[in-house]
Amino acid sequence: MSSVTSMHTPKGLEGVVVATSGISYIDGEQGVLAYRGYDIHDLADHSSFEEVCYLLWFGRLPNADELLHLKWRMAEERKLDASIFYRLQLVPRHVPPMDMLRTIVSALSYYDPEYNKNDHEANINKAIRLTSQISMLVADYDRIRKGKPLVEPDRSLSHAANFLLMLNGAAPSKTAERALDIALILHADHELNASTFAARITAATLSDMHSAITSAIGTLKGPLHGGANEAVFKILMEIDANNADPVEYVKGLLAQKKKIPGFGHRVYHTEDPRATHLRQMSRELGHSTGDPKWFEYSQKIEDFVKADKNINANVDFYSASTYHTLGINVDLFTPIFAVARVGGWTAHVIEQLDDNRLIRPRADYAGPAYPQKYVPMENR
Repeated sequence: MSSVTSMHTPKGLEGVVVATSGISYIDGEQGVLAYRGYDIHDLADHSSFEEVCYLLWFGRLPNADELLHLKWRMAEERKLDASIFYRLQLVPRHVPPMDMLRTIVSALSYYDPEYNKNDHEANINKAIRLTSQISMLVADYDRIRKGKPLVEPDRSLSHAANFLLMLNGAAPSKTAERALDIALILHADHELNASTFAARITAATLSDMHSAITSAIGTLKGPLHGGANEAVFKILMEIDANNADPVEYVKGLLAQKKKIPGFGHRVYHTEDPRATHLRQMSRELGHSTGDPKWFEYSQKIEDFVKADKNINANVDFYSASTYHTLGINVDLFTPIFAVARVGGWTAHVIEQLDDNRLIRPRADYAGPAYPQKYVPMENR
């Protein structure tokens, strides 16, 4: 047999380096995640989502005036065309929020003042607009499907606080605001995960920013990427509904050869550094709201799985109880992932287009031997 190629690429491209990037650094052995060289622990402890977006888009931390200007620009772009509101009203109420987001984000391009531009400055502007608009879409759609009036954003509030205001109809507590702000920081970027890679592939064809982000959202929608924290909370709800012991419930799942969502990671071989902060956030929110049971269920499960299987919790595990305690519906967990990750997606699109080459990998052919003899129709 004559083969065009014999690369024997690892399944799922595991471990294959396909791009050079200056955005995220990951050391899976040491449990390190850094944006532009800044450790995720430092950013989670001291930064804000807006500051992290500036870092991702411009390659450095802003000074006070630059951060203030970015917050002002994000506030200015926290608006949607009337036609988008009309489209949201037309979405059938049974449609999951991720499906809505995939479709409406594509439609946002119709009303973008730089829709026909694809240069660096235009894409920075689109990144700012999309980051503000996607958070509005998620919050507004949830209000619409529940028959509640829409809530206007407040220019004086942060991105995280505005999202909770528009979603829940009331300004959040400082604890809730900071919890979501940290969650957005932790989810903002993660190197070449599936959705980011999809965005870069789309951008590499010289398509537009909105098409690339739509590709990313469609990829994030898959349960092997963005849906794990939903699956985690469904288990927590089952435990609560049946008044079950969390450890015994998980033992039953394992006896049925079922995987426990929220554990293990393709890259990290030690604790996911993002899980460290989400665990603490879940604990603090449970204490501040007087409803600690979701954290307590989670902690018991984590302790057991860690001891029994030596598998660490990942970013999805404690984000489930964190988001629920913030008053967020389970089917909004993945859309909130998109609310955060749009910062990273857009940074990668900008980076891709600044030094572009069409992404065109090869396949390791494993079909019938070449050459096959063509058999006429009458002889088959």
